[in-house]
Amino acid sequence: MGGFVIRVKSKSGQKIVDSLSPQDTITKLKNMLSELTGVHNEALCVLQGFPPKPLDLNNGNATLHESNISSGETLIVEEKQIDSNVEQTMQNVTRKHITENVDFGNSPGILMKMVVPADNSCLFTSVGFVLNGKVDPSCAHSMREIIAHAVAAEPSEYCEAMLGQPNTDYCNWIMKPSSWGGAIELSILSKFYGMEIAVVDSSNGIINRFGEDQHYAQRVFLIFDGIHYDPLYLEPLDGGRIQTMFPTEDQTILKQADNLAQEAKSSHQYTDIQKFTLKCMVCDMKLSGSEAAQKHAKESGHQSFGEVIN
Repeated sequence: MGGFVIRVKSKSGQKIVDSLSPQDTITKLKNMLSELTGVHNEALCVLQGFPPKPLDLNNGNATLHESNISSGETLIVEEKQIDSNVEQTMQNVTRKHITENVDFGNSPGILMKMVVPADNSCLFTSVGFVLNGKVDPSCAHSMREIIAHAVAAEPSEYCEAMLGQPNTDYCNWIMKPSSWGGAIELSILSKFYGMEIAVVDSSNGIINRFGEDQHYAQRVFLIFDGIHYDPLYLEPLDGGRIQTMFPTEDQTILKQADNLAQEAKSSHQYTDIQKFTLKCMVCDMKLSGSEAAQKHAKESGHQSFGEVIN
């Protein structure tokens, strides 16, 4: 095995690669990743570091060294919508969307995933889709504002112990486009929009239901693979209007979501960042899992982590 080693993780599994060098280009990396994972070159979305963030693949002549890819790095490969399918996707995205309660349950169909951009705002884009039936990343800013205002208005409820940082710091943090959303943000959006948000977790086959105890009339579904959220929608068998909102008493669609969760888990359609063995790239301390890394970052101020390749 050579001196320069990276680990590649994708839905098809993980592999250790030692055929590259720091002087190889991003173009060569893309070609290698495409061949290794089966993802089309133009559809590659590569996440790097911890927490995983998108790697800039636009400058094909940049070297791996210039792109801050070092030996011991873990690259997570996802598939994004490529240009050749944009027109078809937009046809799906802009189809009429069932929003009236009277039409709920009148059209049988199959629960499916709509892929949204693999950026740091996928949770917000996904919630936007289940609300209006369109993939519109621009909705993220307004949702971040909703969350920041809700947290600022309830400093006793949203205290440092819950947020992991002072209330004011959190409000500034969540407004940054690079900040990821999670359970806290989902619970706030559930309350703001007055609907239950059911999240299919493909790492464990469990459905986490935000707002379940509020007895809302409507429920929407997202799917989470460990690092990325996508919305779920009902594709009607008759090719009519898509549906993303469902009555909370609808056990049929909940069963479909449960089946989808079990299928995703059994086929390993997830990235388990909780079990990464990580190393602080500043002080070389080894850490077990994301929580340990977050604690170390808070205590030390160190923000650069890489996965340890055994």
